[in-house]
Amino acid sequence: MLHVDIPTLPELRSLIGVRADACVSIYLSTTPQTQHVAGSRISFGNLTKAALEQLDAVDFDKRRRALLQDELTALVEDDEFWRLQAHSLAVLATPESVRTFRLATAIGDTVEVSDRFHIKPLLRAIAFPQHAFVLALSENAVQLVEVFADSQPITVRIPDLPKSASDAVGRASVNNLTQNTRLANAEGQKALLRQYARQVDAALRPVLSGRETPLILAATDPLGPIFRAVNTYPGLLAEGVATSPDRLSEGDLARAAREVLDGYYASEVDAAKALFQTRFGQRRATTDIDAAARAATHGAVEMLMIDIDQALAGTVDDSDGKVSRAAEGAKTYDVIDEIASRAILAGAKVLGVRKADIPDEASLAAILRYPI
Repeated sequence: MLHVDIPTLPELRSLIGVRADACVSIYLSTTPQTQHVAGSRISFGNLTKAALEQLDAVDFDKRRRALLQDELTALVEDDEFWRLQAHSLAVLATPESVRTFRLATAIGDTVEVSDRFHIKPLLRAIAFPQHAFVLALSENAVQLVEVFADSQPITVRIPDLPKSASDAVGRASVNNLTQNTRLANAEGQKALLRQYARQVDAALRPVLSGRETPLILAATDPLGPIFRAVNTYPGLLAEGVATSPDRLSEGDLARAAREVLDGYYASEVDAAKALFQTRFGQRRATTDIDAAARAATHGAVEMLMIDIDQALAGTVDDSDGKVSRAAEGAKTYDVIDEIASRAILAGAKVLGVRKADIPDEASLAAILRYPI
């Protein structure tokens, strides 16, 4: 079973806002196979050593260094923590705290030390992660299946989820309506199915609250449209799986969901590129890093596409957004990462994509709220 902790947008914003004399961001490859996790623990220990060496190079306070080392060493030695892993691990630490996220996507080993966290790998995990929920809904049964990029899907346990339509409405069947003449027609059946759909939606709310993970509906008529009419989760995709889920296994649902996700993400990128071209002619779009940094600092970025594989060491001025290039070290950070962070805090949508998907194959492309 894959154990994941994909950060929500509120969690990401909280991490972006952290400032400390030492923010250590460690990302490493892991494995869900407990018997093979020893190598990941060794890698984490090596990355921890590299982070501490960066702090030593700038004469970091020894007492604060000891606090940070204690936090990271305690994590290395936590057998229960390492027993349950996914495909990669993010560890974000200061001398006072450690936050960890187990991620379904594969991320290469890296360590960054600065006065703020390095969040771009988390953007990769949440922007186009091939991670989704599938709601398999029929009159006979309902289940929520979580789908990952590189792992087997799992069924999510949900309290208060009705077992079926008949269970939800307390009837032997929603098709035999002779028990109540008021409901003895097709409209009566829809009324019962609507009650069922509302109960399903209510049961899902605690599980999906605060998330932006896509939800894909697998259902047929008339239940599919009925659920869409009462759904309250904003992440429900317009395209769904039109085959009856009664005949689909978890694996079948996952394969169908990935096809829906591929189309959804492709349309998101195409729409962003088209909008960029329109706004560029209005002087409301740029691929220039310096201009994007100024715009992000002043809250002028509406949408940002960034190359998830490229980094640019330096700093961005807090007041005017001026970019200063510099060598990588504990006094600098990834400028592109910082631009994305400021854009997110100002409410911008950020897409972590490949360079080939960005206009002119630039490092980033910013769509602005107004000309600057």
